[in-house]
Amino acid sequence: MIIPRRQQHIDEDFMHQALALAESAGRHGEVPVGALLVQEGQILGSGQNRCVMDHDPSAHAEVLAVRDAALKSRSSRLDGATLYVTLEPCLMCCGILLQARIARLVFGAREPRTGGVVSIHEALRLPGVDHHVAITEGVLAEQGAALMQTFFRELRQSGSAQ
Repeated sequence: MIIPRRQQHIDEDFMHQALALAESAGRHGEVPVGALLVQEGQILGSGQNRCVMDHDPSAHAEVLAVRDAALKSRSSRLDGATLYVTLEPCLMCCGILLQARIARLVFGAREPRTGGVVSIHEALRLPGVDHHVAITEGVLAEQGAALMQTFFRELRQSGSAQ
C-alpha cells in the first residue's frame, strides 16, 4: 500500500513522539518501547513499557496507550484510532488492538523473536477475525532498532538480565 506523502510526515511526527517515550522507558531500565494512540490528529493515549517498574508482564507500551485512551474517552471501543508504536507488537498487544477496534497500526522496527504482526505471527490477519487493522510498518525503524540494540548491549555489559 502506498502512503501519501502528507500521511508519511504525520506518521513520522507521531513516531518521533513515540520514540521519545521509548527513550524514557530505556532510561528507567525498561525495554525501550513507546506508543501513542491517535484519533483525528489528537493524542488520546500514550504509554511506554513499564513491566519491570509495575511488576506487570502486561504493562507493554501498546496496552498502556490503549488503556489511557479508553479511560480518557470513556469507551472500550476506539474506532478510527491509529496506534503508533516503535516496535512490532506481540501477540498480546495484537489482541488488544482487535478488542479495542483500532483502525490502523503504524510500527517502526520488526521484532524477530516475538513479533505478532508480520515477523513470527500474523495475528491481525487471522481468518475469521471480524475486525481488520490496516498496517504500516518501517516508520523510523532504524531509530527504534538502534534504541533496542543499545539497550540490550548495555544490559549485557552490565551483567543484568530482563
